[in-house]
Amino acid sequence: MKLTPGAMSLTQWRAIYQGESIELDEQALPSIQDGANAVAEILSRGEPIYGINTGFGKLASVRIADDDLATLQRNLVLSHAAGVGEPMPIPVARLMLALKMGSLGQGASGVRVETVRMLEAMLAKNLIPVVPAQGSVGASGDLAPLAHMTAAMMGVGEIYINGTRKEAAQALQEASLTALALGPKEGLALLNGTQFSTANALAGLFEAERNFRAALVTGALSTDAAKGSDAPFDPRIHAVRKHKGQKQVADALRNLMAGSAIRASHLKGDERVQDPYCLRCQPQVMGAVLDVLRQAAATLETEANGVTDNPLIFTNPTEALSGGNFHAEPVAFAADMIAMAICEIGSLTERRISLLVDPVLSGLPAFLTPKPGLNSGFMIPQVTAAALVSENKGRAFPASVDSIPTSANQEDHVSMAAHGARRLLVMNENLRAIIAIEWLAASQGCDFHTLNSSAVLEDARATLRRAVPKLEEDRHFAPDMQKAIILLQAGALAFETLPGVA
Repeated sequence: MKLTPGAMSLTQWRAIYQGESIELDEQALPSIQDGANAVAEILSRGEPIYGINTGFGKLASVRIADDDLATLQRNLVLSHAAGVGEPMPIPVARLMLALKMGSLGQGASGVRVETVRMLEAMLAKNLIPVVPAQGSVGASGDLAPLAHMTAAMMGVGEIYINGTRKEAAQALQEASLTALALGPKEGLALLNGTQFSTANALAGLFEAERNFRAALVTGALSTDAAKGSDAPFDPRIHAVRKHKGQKQVADALRNLMAGSAIRASHLKGDERVQDPYCLRCQPQVMGAVLDVLRQAAATLETEANGVTDNPLIFTNPTEALSGGNFHAEPVAFAADMIAMAICEIGSLTERRISLLVDPVLSGLPAFLTPKPGLNSGFMIPQVTAAALVSENKGRAFPASVDSIPTSANQEDHVSMAAHGARRLLVMNENLRAIIAIEWLAASQGCDFHTLNSSAVLEDARATLRRAVPKLEEDRHFAPDMQKAIILLQAGALAFETLPGVA
């Protein structure tokens, strides 16, 4: 795939996250070279320009001699490589490198062509820097994570080469790459930016979309297992409220249940007038989730295609302008929206699990076991789902409302986008487990019926049953859950025909 700086779609960023190879669009080269030439021209004037011939942050008033400009950039990278914690996942780090390449490739950062080519070569050779995931406050750029990335390009720190962790210098040598020697401004250009936060937020968005689609399927299956009504999915109900996501979710649920013999069996004579909200209000809740995810997606698509460096280099006339594009407030808001959406998908899903194990509400055997009492059935999987929902509620507290001054109060308001985005993968893992439990429970519920569900829902149940047999007697439950989780992780229920974010 060609990476065209400033013009990439969400679909393309998703493909990169999933491992697709990329190469820089050659049409970007003139703009990159123009930016590098502009930096040289600015330096020739002898004017103090932040980050090019001055110190950084609170030290911006300190002028740096021309002989020390290369040392200035190197010192910046090494001093700022101060992250802690577990390394960011390789797919997310890979996406971060691609995002940085797209930003620098627009020519407004003043880096040389060979610097952008270094990012391209590392991606092509599957050299992914080992980047500690903690240490960014999401303003002045994701400084610590991006410093670790840049240090690896310089041969300092560590690199994953085809998944094996090695000293950076050794990894570059084995890949026949020369360690990067930074030119004027290049250290700052590589460190400034929101690529760490944006990569994590995009990864969270892509995983949330997959979980959203799976939860639509398990939600429909639970509705049939509980002999719930599909009348709440009638398009007339949703047309009068007018929310796009709500209408699309209702259509999806109605189509998922279309042709169900279970549903047909109780169209008449059902004593229940209305189902509980976890069944009846799926279009309203999941539709709102879809709309929010799409808002976040629009923000992140814009951010991924933007230039978030400082200062920015412009030509005609040639000048460096200091601003605040490194401030990741848009990413922080988007990440908070995704977190809330993840939380609500899980919350609604858990309520359906709870309904299914309750014989009063579901009409099914207690805890979905043929012999309750002697067997506990789905008693504790529902508790596990409740625990994961509660954990996600804690993690969903907005990160964007927090700020803490840094750099001797020069950088006195920060976004906390990095933390807000980084939590999303863990929240998605929790959500995937909740959905897996519903898939198991809803399939078990349908097993008690003599009639079949719709063709698509029966396919979903058969997919699970090929890995996990019906629960007749209590057995070690965790392996069943793990098998369902693995299937979901592979996209077993994330049908592309269901509505998504892009």
